[in-house]
Amino acid sequence: MRFIFKYKWGIVVGLAIIALFFLLRLPNLTLQPIFADEAIYIRWAQVMRAEPTLRFLPLSDGKTPLFMWAMMPFLKVFEDPLFAGRFLSVVSGFVTLLGVFMLTRKVFNLKAAFWASLLYAIVPYTVFFDRMALVDSMLSAFTVWALYFALWLARSQRLDISMILGFILGGAWLTKTPAVLNLLLLPVSILAFKKTKVEKHAFLKLFLFWAVAIFIALAMYNLLRLGPNFHLLSSRNADYVFSPLELVGRPLDPFIPHFHDISDWFPKLLTLPVLIFLIGGIIEVFMEKNRKGLVVLLWALIPLFLAMVFLRTFTARYLLSSIPLLLIFGGYCIEGIIKYLKKTKALSGNSFLIPGGLFLLLMYPATQFNYQLLTNPPPTFLPQEERLGYFEQWTAGYGFKEIARFLIEQKTKGLVVVGTEGFFGTLPDGLYIYLDKSNISVVGSHATISAQVRNAAKDHLTFFVGNKSNLKGSVSGVELIKEYPKVGSDATVLYKVVPR
Repeated sequence: MRFIFKYKWGIVVGLAIIALFFLLRLPNLTLQPIFADEAIYIRWAQVMRAEPTLRFLPLSDGKTPLFMWAMMPFLKVFEDPLFAGRFLSVVSGFVTLLGVFMLTRKVFNLKAAFWASLLYAIVPYTVFFDRMALVDSMLSAFTVWALYFALWLARSQRLDISMILGFILGGAWLTKTPAVLNLLLLPVSILAFKKTKVEKHAFLKLFLFWAVAIFIALAMYNLLRLGPNFHLLSSRNADYVFSPLELVGRPLDPFIPHFHDISDWFPKLLTLPVLIFLIGGIIEVFMEKNRKGLVVLLWALIPLFLAMVFLRTFTARYLLSSIPLLLIFGGYCIEGIIKYLKKTKALSGNSFLIPGGLFLLLMYPATQFNYQLLTNPPPTFLPQEERLGYFEQWTAGYGFKEIARFLIEQKTKGLVVVGTEGFFGTLPDGLYIYLDKSNISVVGSHATISAQVRNAAKDHLTFFVGNKSNLKGSVSGVELIKEYPKVGSDATVLYKVVPR
């Protein structure tokens, strides 16, 4: 009780930030259409849960399985598989929120930690991706906590800390292969190393404990050798990353276009006030020569820079693990502004005016985006490339739950067969997740009705699901049942295949 009374305002502020975090992530969690990768991950989790021999199924596509393993219990708790997958990302985001608070407190101070946590809770960048069943939110959580324990280990060379760090690094690696950068960035934490007279061999101990952490992470990653297709984890890298040889003679070719992408994403997804505070915080760290702050900055910027240089496909979610680390500097800048105004007595007699004004400045642009996201997506200020991928193109799946419900109702008339435009991704996986254990045959095909589907229509109720724009002029002998409009001119269409 004494602790509660002593820190009552801090507890109230912390609980308010947590409440705001969930208020911006849980409502209408399935309102946004399912994305291609979400459909794949959720379907994998369903199959892995049903068949123990397929627990390493994601390796077949060069993906690591931890996110799908973690999703399996949620599929048992929640009836809607899309909600279950997205709820896992919300939980991952909450773990990141706690990590942002603890890391900012360790690097700077308690007040900066509250401001940084508020930024994480409200900025559109994190709200948007914490509401999607993608691995990136989980990777962000592991990254923040890996940095926290790396800094702790640099200051206090202890075996237990190095072991915890190793498990976190291993968990990140099992979530997504680019997490190997966290291992490569461990030496950066040496900037925070502080030698004491009491411990003469602290530097040597730090290296030994790094080795312990790396060994644990490597051991965890090599557990994937128990499953088939382990080799695909490395062989698929060429699909996503340019090799240095490919960039000979054109080193700035991917970098400059990717820089233009970031210059579009950051003001919209971080909001302009947060971006300004973030830059101010970075400048402040350099002016103060804060070594722990420099470690955080390098841990955020090095992966960001490498992504800009080497990635073939560049999307905002690939940068998500750097965002919480950058927001820490925004929180530090805000706390520094308030501290400066107090020192100059600009706040005398009205101590809540400036903090309240800063809060409103942060909330206004973020609230515009977040309100639209929760009630009528897509938000107006969502970058064009993200809008196309998540809401307009074939990667966005609309009406799948309703289509699945209709198909299950048709089972009362006999065996049902449904063809889909596509073999992997939004279709058929986005439909599969709602037809799990329904005993409805799903047949993938190209942007036309295959002979297999046509033949099935002779004996069974047969339907076809696809994207209107892709199927236009290429299908015949069908009856339109329902059309589910997308943002823009396209739509998901459900046809009944008429037997010939």
